[in-house]
Amino acid sequence: MIQRAAKDKLIQLANTFKAVAVTGARQTGKTTLVKQVFKNMPYLSLENPDIRTFAIEDPRGFLASYRDGAIFDEIQRAPQSFSYLQEILDNSTKKGLLF
Repeated sequence: MIQRAAKDKLIQLANTFKAVAVTGARQTGKTTLVKQVFKNMPYLSLENPDIRTFAIEDPRGFLASYRDGAIFDEIQRAPQSFSYLQEILDNSTKKGLLF
């Protein structure tokens, strides 16, 4: 029941907003939920040192690789990305780009 409620709410939010952040305690199923709901979205974990380095050293290039949206897990590992994300989202009308 809880999983279905979370899934339905996530879909509703993605259809309403340009980006959705899923936050919560560790090991509670956030990544599993997002990957299930958005199966066709590219998934990137910034725990991977190569992906994190790309995001940190070339945030514009990194984000340009995912113009149609993506799931960015552990994005807080590259905090400067948020300023670039804001610019992208401000200039877009598409809903549900980032999770």
